[in-house]
Amino acid sequence: MSIDRVKEYFHQWNMEDRIQEFTTSSATVELAAQALGVAGQRIAKTLSFHSGDGCILIVAAGDAKIDNHLFKAAFGMKAKMLSPEEVSRLVGHDIGGVCPFAVNDTVEATYLDVSLRRFETVFPACGSSSSAIELTCDELEKYAQAAGWVDVCKGWREEA
Repeated sequence: MSIDRVKEYFHQWNMEDRIQEFTTSSATVELAAQALGVAGQRIAKTLSFHSGDGCILIVAAGDAKIDNHLFKAAFGMKAKMLSPEEVSRLVGHDIGGVCPFAVNDTVEATYLDVSLRRFETVFPACGSSSSAIELTCDELEKYAQAAGWVDVCKGWREEA
C-alpha cells in the first residue's frame, strides 16, 4: 500500500505521525479541503507529466492549472499528462493519492509551482485517497526532494 511506503519514507525524520488519515475520501482538491477543513487552494496537488522514458512531477496549489505555454517555456516540451495506469506504474502511487514522497525511480524530478508560496502551510496527499500531511513550503521542498521552483500555472493569481 502506497501510504505505508510514505509512512516509512517519513519515518527517517520521525514525521510519520504527522500524516493524517481520514474516514472519507480526499482524492480530489475539493474532497481533501472538506476533510481537512481548509480552503481548496491550500491543497498541494501533484500532477505527473511525460518526460523521456519517465516522468516529472509538478506540485501546485489546488486552484492552479497548468499553463501549456509556461510549461513548454520551462521544460522545452509539451505538457502531456500521464494516464492513470502510467501514474501507478511510473510514480508508484494511484490517482487520488499521488504525492511527491516515496516515488519510483522513474520520476526524473519533482518541481514546486510558485502558486504554493502564497500559503504558510499546504497539504499534499500521502499515497492514499484518504490522507494528507501539513507542511510548510520549505518542508515540502525538502521532503519532496524538489529540483526547484517553477512558474508553470495559471488561474491562481489575482487580476491586476
